[in-house]
Amino acid sequence: MGRSVTTMTIMDVEHYTDAEKADIIASYPPHEREARAKGIPTMGSGRVFPVPEADITCEDREIPRHWAHINGLDFGWDHPFAAVQLAWDRDYDRIYVTKTYRKKEATPVIHAASVKPWGDWIPCAWPHDGYQHDKGSGDQLKELYRRQGLRMIEDHATHPEGGFGTEAGLMDMLDRMQTDRFKVFASLNDWFEEFRMYHRKDGKIVKERDDLMSATRIGVMMLRNAAVQSSGAARRKPRLGTTA
Repeated sequence: MGRSVTTMTIMDVEHYTDAEKADIIASYPPHEREARAKGIPTMGSGRVFPVPEADITCEDREIPRHWAHINGLDFGWDHPFAAVQLAWDRDYDRIYVTKTYRKKEATPVIHAASVKPWGDWIPCAWPHDGYQHDKGSGDQLKELYRRQGLRMIEDHATHPEGGFGTEAGLMDMLDRMQTDRFKVFASLNDWFEEFRMYHRKDGKIVKERDDLMSATRIGVMMLRNAAVQSSGAARRKPRLGTTA
């Protein structure tokens, strides 16, 4: 028999008014509110991002044209392929997660067709396993997505100072979250589901349902390659691998 997990928050309960929901949440001890109101496990130091969800949530909004964009990708088959779109307000050095996509057991044709409408001018950052060769065609994964019209950055994601360690990327994200420089659109329920469950066991990241988290980290790592759309974006694309 198949099994699934459905997470509901108190905000999904329709027989309470907003005022009643607020009163109920206020009645909980502060350290229990996220667990009891939103179903966020009490993992203590085990949570990768020990940040109140409210601190990073923002209402969906129209993104100004002058903000830079980048997509982060995380390849997968048995576990989902995932993609996120990041918009970067460079004036305040604040990142917004604006779009998400997650699907398993589908081909690059399917994934690319879902991501490309976000903007075929937007650079796509990808992890080092994009150099692996597809068993069917023998081509590298990154090339399969490039052929489907995604604007793949020439090299795999690295930190500005070099290297591609996971922990350094996570600490950069956490620092942004704690300094009001990382926001996520409230409508992205699948992103928040992963955020709530993303944790460590015995000090190590639990690699389960972390696909959007990984895609976000990849995008943040390569923020320096984010690009701004222009009226001639389709004709004048900045060279990838350099700061746009």
